[in-house]
Amino acid sequence: MKIKPIFDRVVLLPKEKDKETKSGIILPTASLEKSQIATVVAVGEGGMVDGKEVKMQVKVGDEVIYSKYSGTEFTFEEKKYIVIKQNDILAVLED
Repeated sequence: MKIKPIFDRVVLLPKEKDKETKSGIILPTASLEKSQIATVVAVGEGGMVDGKEVKMQVKVGDEVIYSKYSGTEFTFEEKKYIVIKQNDILAVLED
């Protein structure tokens, strides 16, 4: 089975935050914030959304930064994903 978002939606696989500092201190789980960096795993086709033409700007494999409180989280095949609208993506990380 495969995930296929519709319209201007994007499926992201959030990166896990480091559970240890660079100096080796292990951080308690309660103190960790949700990561805002994720990898794009599926992209909708775009098209007409709310009467406006939407062209998809991201592609599968891109690393992106997304709005902290956006999207819907779900679990699929034991992995946690988030589905967001493309306009909730703030930036694409490039090498």
